[in-house]
Amino acid sequence: MKERVTVTPEVVRTVASLARLQLDLAHIDTHIESMNRILALVSEMQAVETDGVAPLSHPLDAVQRLRPDVITEQVEREKYQSVAPETRDGLYLVPRVVE
Repeated sequence: MKERVTVTPEVVRTVASLARLQLDLAHIDTHIESMNRILALVSEMQAVETDGVAPLSHPLDAVQRLRPDVITEQVEREKYQSVAPETRDGLYLVPRVVE
């Protein structure tokens, strides 16, 4: 297992610079504490034995409910195209804009 990084004011400044963050260095102790908590959580998560555990696409083993595939609307192409200036073979005809 990798050795944990010791968070120092220099580490905080480097990370902030790489992330293009402007930090108030008067609160650097708070940032050090926050980073240490994050690293402790990562170490704790890495310590969990995951050999033989298949990856999941979702944490809940759920199946999506599907509605019945039933036609509920009628095709009324002629009705919709009756108000169009020009149609042919079920298509709307528009003026040519590129020659």
